[in-house]
Amino acid sequence: MEDFLDEYGYVALLLGTFFEGETAILVASSLIHRGLLEGPYLVFFAFAGSFISDWLYYLIGRFNGKYFIERRPALKAKVAPVQAFFETNQLQILLTFRFLYGFRVIIPLLIGMSAVKPLQYLFYTLLGGVFWASTVTTVGYWFGRFLDLDASAFEENFIIIAICFGCFGIMMGYLIKRIAFRKVVF
Repeated sequence: MEDFLDEYGYVALLLGTFFEGETAILVASSLIHRGLLEGPYLVFFAFAGSFISDWLYYLIGRFNGKYFIERRPALKAKVAPVQAFFETNQLQILLTFRFLYGFRVIIPLLIGMSAVKPLQYLFYTLLGGVFWASTVTTVGYWFGRFLDLDASAFEENFIIIAICFGCFGIMMGYLIKRIAFRKVVF
């Protein structure tokens, strides 16, 4: 596995964060303390994979989302409350949707179908993406350092470790969701 990480580590991370962000970045960042990967590059490639994914789904929603929904009345009825929720909590969702495990596709699609302009989305994608990549990388680093993980630990216990990181991602998403959607009264 170390040879694979030496040769393809950052490219694999970029692809991993494109498809499944938290698990890929947590696994990769937990090996920083071993010198297999470097933190700043890891944050950059994790951000890049997520950024590309977010923009792909945003553009699909922007150019084809409304047409697709309009042609399917049953789906339109299911999407309407989600769109209404987005409109009332737009800022919170734009800043935290990457932390909402399991919503990495649907939220950028809905944002693309909303009134959010591309430059506005670019700003929030950059801000939220760098924050997400930095936060998850830091957590993964300290987790790997605390447990003294190495590449052989992942080879021998891959399924268990992937499940644990997946559960951690779900927990992080739940906590961020609870914090972000709390009603703030001024």
